[in-house]
Amino acid sequence: MELFGKPIFFIYFLVAALAAGAIWATGNKLKNRAINAFFGPQAYAKLTQNLRLNHTLNTVFFFVGLFFLFTALARPQWGMEVIQAEGKFAQTVIAVDVSSSMKARDLKPDRLANAKTMLSMLISNLQDERIGIIAFTSKAYIQCPITTDESALKYFLSSLKADMLPVPGTALAAPVELAARMLSKYPGQKALILLTDGEDHEPDQLKKSIKTALENGLRVIAVGIGTQEGELIPQKIDASGKVAEYKKDKNGNTVVTKLDEQSLVELAKATNGAYIHYTTPAQVAAKVENSLKELDRSYSASGSHARYKDRYQIPLGLALVFLCLWLLWPARKTAAANPAKKVK
Repeated sequence: MELFGKPIFFIYFLVAALAAGAIWATGNKLKNRAINAFFGPQAYAKLTQNLRLNHTLNTVFFFVGLFFLFTALARPQWGMEVIQAEGKFAQTVIAVDVSSSMKARDLKPDRLANAKTMLSMLISNLQDERIGIIAFTSKAYIQCPITTDESALKYFLSSLKADMLPVPGTALAAPVELAARMLSKYPGQKALILLTDGEDHEPDQLKKSIKTALENGLRVIAVGIGTQEGELIPQKIDASGKVAEYKKDKNGNTVVTKLDEQSLVELAKATNGAYIHYTTPAQVAAKVENSLKELDRSYSASGSHARYKDRYQIPLGLALVFLCLWLLWPARKTAAANPAKKVK
């Protein structure tokens, strides 16, 4: 526990007190020098013997009030309170294709590794976003619930692996429908960042996906990853990292995976979103972030946390009391001075 939130203000108090003392001593010295020059010490003592006041108590009030003022600025704190944090957030779901085609090495080291690098950059830049993560093949599953916790998002993102789901294939309808359900409780326009090579094995479901997205205010930002020339899909990799065997279909033919942009472009265009062809992680992250700027944002709770209660009110109240006493307390007269005593 830290008793003071900003203890450095006690150092500031010492500086202020020393400065005030130096100003007072300098002013008193200049005053006495002027008295000696214009009146002489004996004449001044006779003239003011019934007028001089004792400001000692007022001076004490001033410095005590100053001390309590700086104590309040140092933020004394004890006891705990729970704070409900609020923020203005946009809502976004990231859907990542984890089918076997994402192991293709037309992008080094492979498609999925590039996707994860880009998305990690994007998450770091999206400070005003509430984000969830979906992993999908022909079915979609929630990998990370919607949150503002950057560390949690990056942890679940790093755990994505090709072929991690028990169902093969790729279907764009699955992540669209799941994202719509995840975001349904939030108002305004939301976004789905769909990162895939676009090989949709259920193209007849595309119109249904577009309808679902439009009904739920969901803009699709599709990122197509891979090359149109195509690449073989590694099936087995040896200890050195080299491909020992490539994937084959049921007829024994080697499978070639190609980027299919048609469905992605159609889906993005129909939902007033954007299609982005994957180039480099930094370039794509910047383009996606720019596409998200127009999303609606809404105030809502982002979580709660405990903190020590600030108790500055107590020393601040005491500071006001002593400073008022300094201003209002009547100065007492001193005993009559000895006229023969020299003013120093």
